[in-house]
Amino acid sequence: MGTEPKGALAGLRAIEMGQLIAGPFCGQLMADHGAEVIKIELPGEGDPMRTWGQGKPVWFPVIARNKKCITLNLRLPRGQQVLRELLAKSDFLVENFRPRTLEKWNLGYESLRALNRALIVVRVSGYGQTGPYSSRAGYGSIGEAMGGMRYLAGDPSTPPSRIGLSIGDALAATYACLGALMALNHRHVTGEGQVVDSAIYEAVLAMMESTVPEYTEAGVIRERTGSILPKIAPSNVYKTLDGQIVIGANQDSVWKRLAEAMGRPELGSDAHYATHLARGEHQAELDALIDAWTSGFDSAQVLGLLHASGVPAGKIYRAPDMLADEHFKARESLIKVPHPTFENLWMANVFPRLSATPGEVRWPGPKVGEHNEEIFGGVLGYDAATRAALAADGVI
Repeated sequence: MGTEPKGALAGLRAIEMGQLIAGPFCGQLMADHGAEVIKIELPGEGDPMRTWGQGKPVWFPVIARNKKCITLNLRLPRGQQVLRELLAKSDFLVENFRPRTLEKWNLGYESLRALNRALIVVRVSGYGQTGPYSSRAGYGSIGEAMGGMRYLAGDPSTPPSRIGLSIGDALAATYACLGALMALNHRHVTGEGQVVDSAIYEAVLAMMESTVPEYTEAGVIRERTGSILPKIAPSNVYKTLDGQIVIGANQDSVWKRLAEAMGRPELGSDAHYATHLARGEHQAELDALIDAWTSGFDSAQVLGLLHASGVPAGKIYRAPDMLADEHFKARESLIKVPHPTFENLWMANVFPRLSATPGEVRWPGPKVGEHNEEIFGGVLGYDAATRAALAADGVI
């Protein structure tokens, strides 16, 4: 791992304000692909993400990787002025405060545009910057519920579930990054920046497939269905002698290959199972039939048969499975990142992979204020006396 930025976004600078996930994950995506992302934290406190992680606080080293961390108190007028000086030299501002927080600090878009008309302001929030709910506090879990995902997650016998990840925050951050790059292309043409407004509930809503027109056109409200999608068969989790596997053979030709692998080729043309619609109508009995077959093998045996037959199938992976898997290793999907505290800090590599301008992990999340001297001294040109005065006044 090198320290010099390279990647498709090298040469661009983003100022990241905000905390937790929805804004910072957008910053992570930018930094992964070479942008200089300068993360602002409150002096003496830092992002609450620094304490997050099950077992050990290892989330911040991931979500703040490749970023430069500085401290700056934006509640103080002098801190706001320092930020303006930084934004005058930047391409993006990424923030996930409650709407109108920037305006309260005299940092609204119009004033920032007067400072730097090319600046792209990326705003991530629960409900968006406008509308009757915009001023509400909005966490990812609420956005997932409002966007429709929570209602569909889990088994029909239980209340709506979460999937064990902060998916709403991550989706909003991903859409924010996508919007920022769209705005960047527009700036190439016009020289003008703009505001990117990414709402958590809308990012989730964008993933909801045809659930709304199914209701408006057919009166159908999708329900929780556990491990299946209704009428999509076979596609489920099946038992083996030593665990479980997933099989997806819901295309007609793939189903015929699965029937061959099972030693039951006649099932491929059986009227109950031969077509997509027929398999959907007999989904439960088909799943029971496949489960009875897979239950006679251990996972490696049945997966060997299925892969040889061209049937999509796989194990249900946890972290140990990922670390041991030869495909993960061959593609370096997981990488070990040196860290001053954590000796075995493995994390996902940079995705997507670009052939000409690949991104990379250059360093893990830094210490609070680790890059103060570099940014305030190097980028803004403050001398040592000025930096000391700002520190004494609680600005940095």
